[in-house]
Amino acid sequence: MQPASREARERLKAAMQRLASGERSALEDIYRATSAKLFGICLRILGDEKEAEDALQDVYISLWRRADRYDPERASPISWLATFARNRAIDRLRMGKVRQGSVPEDAAAPVADKAPLAEALLIDAEREARVHTCLDALEANPREAIRTAFFEGRTYAEIAEARGIPLGTMKSWVRRGLMKLKACLEKGE
Repeated sequence: MQPASREARERLKAAMQRLASGERSALEDIYRATSAKLFGICLRILGDEKEAEDALQDVYISLWRRADRYDPERASPISWLATFARNRAIDRLRMGKVRQGSVPEDAAAPVADKAPLAEALLIDAEREARVHTCLDALEANPREAIRTAFFEGRTYAEIAEARGIPLGTMKSWVRRGLMKLKACLEKGE
């Protein structure tokens, strides 16, 4: 990667973090850095300048509302935004929001990718946050046992041995913890 592009990526990451923190001016910086590319993506999919402008506006409105969902560990900012723009444009085609004379809905099929739609990613992120909130509400022993078993992939026997407790106790902690976790998650639905 060229130093200039690395620097631009870091500036964009910083702007995304500022926006997630509620700094309004960051959206202007993000817009200046990305609008041409994102407009091009929308225009290529929609085939109509007005439709592409509307889709682009939807992208930045959604970004304003959901900037805190961006995870720099999972994607570069421009990749994340490009996926967001592509999905928004395809959504407009599928929902029939495209004006007469634009690209027909069938034309969206070749450009659709297998990546989940932005909305699906947001729903998954909300579910994940709910799981962690419910986990945090558990007592320390079951919480740590569940996290170690399910997030680190360790067996109950390994966890019990590492903690110096009987295997039956470990299994009981996990079983009771999972029951409380399930109840908490069902309450939140």
